[in-house]
Amino acid sequence: MKIPLVQQIRQIAPQPFVADVYAECRRAWKESKLAARIRPGMTIAVGCGSRGIKNHGMLAKATVDALLELGAKPFVVAAMGSHGGASPEGQRNLLAHYRIDEAHLGVPVKTEMDAVQVGTNSWGEPVWHDRNALAADGLVTVSRIKPHTDFRGDFESGILKMLVIGLGKRHGADQHHRWGIRGLRDMMPETAKTLLANTKFLGGLGILENAREQTAKLEVVDRDDLFTREPQLLQEAFGLLGRIPFDQLDVLIIGECGKNYSGAGIDPNVVGRLLIEGHPHLETNRPQITRIGCLDISPDSDGNGTGIGIADLTTARALKSIWNVPFEMNNLTARFLWRSKLPFSFGTDRECIEACVDSCWNPIFDRIRFAVIPNTLEVADLWVSAPLIDEAKTISGLEIVGEPRELPFDAVGGFRQELLFPECVRALRGRPKRGH
Repeated sequence: MKIPLVQQIRQIAPQPFVADVYAECRRAWKESKLAARIRPGMTIAVGCGSRGIKNHGMLAKATVDALLELGAKPFVVAAMGSHGGASPEGQRNLLAHYRIDEAHLGVPVKTEMDAVQVGTNSWGEPVWHDRNALAADGLVTVSRIKPHTDFRGDFESGILKMLVIGLGKRHGADQHHRWGIRGLRDMMPETAKTLLANTKFLGGLGILENAREQTAKLEVVDRDDLFTREPQLLQEAFGLLGRIPFDQLDVLIIGECGKNYSGAGIDPNVVGRLLIEGHPHLETNRPQITRIGCLDISPDSDGNGTGIGIADLTTARALKSIWNVPFEMNNLTARFLWRSKLPFSFGTDRECIEACVDSCWNPIFDRIRFAVIPNTLEVADLWVSAPLIDEAKTISGLEIVGEPRELPFDAVGGFRQELLFPECVRALRGRPKRGH
């Protein structure tokens, strides 16, 4: 079985970015309206989650340092619902992946799973809040604002969701997800109203990222402005979202899926597959992809293979890396089960890719629309087959780089993704980390 030759294309449309992330984050906190709410000696809980935010550890460090400069006594609380197997140890390990720990921040990191009911929302449902955060004099969050993988609404992934579900611990996550999309789109804002009235939440750092996964904007949103400002920032985030620049593919190969790339493991906003029970795939979704192969699960996902079912085919290595405790806990809590059904698997990457090509419903080899990305977060650079190169020449904002080449494999059929994507997360994983 042959695999198409590939050539690199690069999305070169200008992207906004923050040149000095640490300094800009400190400035955003210290010059915010929220800063006036902080008094010397106040204990401030800083909610941090499990997402693979660019510069995550640096942003947490800058937040802590800014609060210290304002005279507060900050500490970190885990704000990630049921992630990490819904255990204190699992959540502590996830935060440590991003250098959010006592050694790097110089303040306590609390990951206990205890939640307290602080009221009842307009749906008649209990409202839960992290016990450690509730005991502090104030609470802030470090939150990326971006389109959600499951629904469209005024509030998707962002400050409000972290406040409601992340800091609601397993109880809050379970409570909202058991209602499906309605629990996220419709009930989540109602729960936030109860939390604003019954907790010491002060506001949150809104982080926007561009299509190159760079920090594009940092803004501290005060609690009084949450319901007006976060929807506006979400619309900005939509305009920055990284996308595959083609409407139709026969084959898409994804190097890794993982919770560090998307809450869904494989971002439906990027691959055009919703895969939610009762909400069928829409023909208007783009791109339309016949066959998706996912070769591995990121080790940063700590055994959580959420989203592997968005792919059609995978490898035995990927399935073997799934640890049932976080995988089952996350998916049974989220209740989006279709996305995590296990695909057919193959012994090597080469076999998986060949099966994708063979089963893609396009038997004319020279016309196969074939693309490779490292994950669904890093899509600024793609490697694609000749038909897509021809189309790329007609699309503004795309640059064609180098010459066609074969996909690189090792002697046992393993795809050497780092040779095509030398700056991707997988390639950088073994290199020393830089920054704060």
